Amino acid sequence: MRRTPLFLIASTATLGLVLTGCAATDESATDDVSTGSTASGDEVSSDSDDSASYDGDATVEEIMADNEDVGDTDAAADAEVVDITLDGGTASSDAEGVEVDGSTVTITQEGAYRISGTLDDGQIVVAAPEDAQVRLILDDADITSSTGSAISVEEADDVVIELADGSDNHVADAESYADTGEDAPNAAIYSTADLGITGTGALTVEGNANDGITSKDGLVIDSGDITVTAVDDGVRGKDQLVVLDGTLTVTAGGDGLKADNEDDADRGYVYLAGGTVDVTAGADGIDAAQDALVDGATVTVVAGGGHEETVADDASAKGVKAGIALVIGSGTVTVDAADDALHSDGLVAVPGGDVTVASGDDGVHADGNLNLEGGNVTVTASYEGLEGSDILIADGDIDLTSTDDAINAALTADDAVEQQARADGSGGGYGTEEVGDFSFIVTGGTILVDAEGDGLDSNGSIDIQGGEIVVAGPTTDGEAPMDANGTFTISGGDLLAYGSSGMASAPDLDSEQVSVFFLLDAAQASGSTAELVASDGTVLATFDATRDFQSVVWSGDDLTEGDEVTLVVDGTEVATATAGDYEEGEATGGAGGPGEMPGGGAPGGEMPQV
Repeated sequence: MRRTPLFLIASTATLGLVLTGCAATDESATDDVSTGSTASGDEVSSDSDDSASYDGDATVEEIMADNEDVGDTDAAADAEVVDITLDGGTASSDAEGVEVDGSTVTITQEGAYRISGTLDDGQIVVAAPEDAQVRLILDDADITSSTGSAISVEEADDVVIELADGSDNHVADAESYADTGEDAPNAAIYSTADLGITGTGALTVEGNANDGITSKDGLVIDSGDITVTAVDDGVRGKDQLVVLDGTLTVTAGGDGLKADNEDDADRGYVYLAGGTVDVTAGADGIDAAQDALVDGATVTVVAGGGHEETVADDASAKGVKAGIALVIGSGTVTVDAADDALHSDGLVAVPGGDVTVASGDDGVHADGNLNLEGGNVTVTASYEGLEGSDILIADGDIDLTSTDDAINAALTADDAVEQQARADGSGGGYGTEEVGDFSFIVTGGTILVDAEGDGLDSNGSIDIQGGEIVVAGPTTDGEAPMDANGTFTISGGDLLAYGSSGMASAPDLDSEQVSVFFLLDAAQASGSTAELVASDGTVLATFDATRDFQSVVWSGDDLTEGDEVTLVVDGTEVATATAGDYEEGEATGGAGGPGEMPGGGAPGGEMPQV
């Protein structure tokens, strides 16, 4: 576990906050910090025209209210149970709705059927009326097929697989299927109807040809101890894949969990509401065409071999991926992904829960808004920590490590390609100085940044209204601890940023809250202890530097314009600066790129060397 900066704020408001270890915080320290947004959907205020929007639709409950209802596992729960006994190469049953043809068992009527024994090379087929409710009770059943699916639901309304108490069940399909048509079964357990799995027993599924478990409608896992291995996708519900409880362990060559209905806005979602989900996938860990929602589950994902692996240009190995919204309301999510750890083509929101990710690309990426409003988010490794067009942090403990920008409010990758094409052809698009419609807003929470690139970066505005922020920024002059193409304002909270000096910038001088800005003649060494001391001897802040630094920015509500502040490093006075007294420079560097003069990236940037 990396060591984060030690940051002590001593203020006239007796606010005391110590950050040490991995995003540790004294919760009482933030009690007096007012936030502009909550998980319940309060509107965010901002002095910037580029405010991050928040329309109140970023909770799991509100998104699920617009989605198709979660199915249940009640099918034929009260029906009289009849037995099907498997015996090697055949089966037997006295039930009227069961037909046995060699090693193929076909269920033709609704009802509840207890299946036990071993079927060495055969199938359980459900071909009941389209309105039939069918329950398959697996009670120490072992079913293997050499020609196709082991369990295949051809027709029914709802089918439930119940794992009998204390039972240990096994299902495996063929390595190649006799029928490979477009609508043919393609999973060890395959259903054209809504499918549910419940019970307290265990189930092992081997998808030797393609998928492990697939439903062409919805799939609900209510309980059970389920282990799935699959050549391609592990568990797939076209309309929805819901896990309410139980233990689900998936190892897949393709995607781990998947809902792929792209056509219906209220479907195509993955909802993990409880239980334990452990996914190892060669491609995406969890892939939802519409929404990916976690609210109470414990989720662990390894995608593409983890963050130290490389993804091919035409491949995707994201941890959790959503086409519309990715929301974590509660629970625990741990991801190690070769690609983005959390990714949405639209919104990412974390109003609660504990999230720990490592990524070979972005830790958390949203093409639209990225809202962190109460959950704890730790990015242990990434290229960029957080990336979105508009980023809001309103609450929670945020701890970011990146080899490039830690927080980047900017163009998406596709937009960047498009604007570069415009720039190459006509000089249009966002250049290094142009202000884009992007924003990074902080209204509360604790943010720790360890960045080799820009610490806080926006191709538009930065607006700090509250919270506690520590940025250990880059050591190279082509990057900056903080960098905004547009306005950079601060009206509340505590901000400490240190790092290189060549592109260093501070909040705009017309901000409501004053800042002090040091640019030093010589770099100070990593491992040193620095103090910011007011003229009356009050220690405003102290930090243990985790990187070499040649610039320091500090802003707090106890700082007054005109105050003389001295920077003391390892007991030696290094420099003195006046709060609110630094020159405003033209924004030449832009977000994420080198500039021609110090101070690029924010209008409040340049200050003479001290």
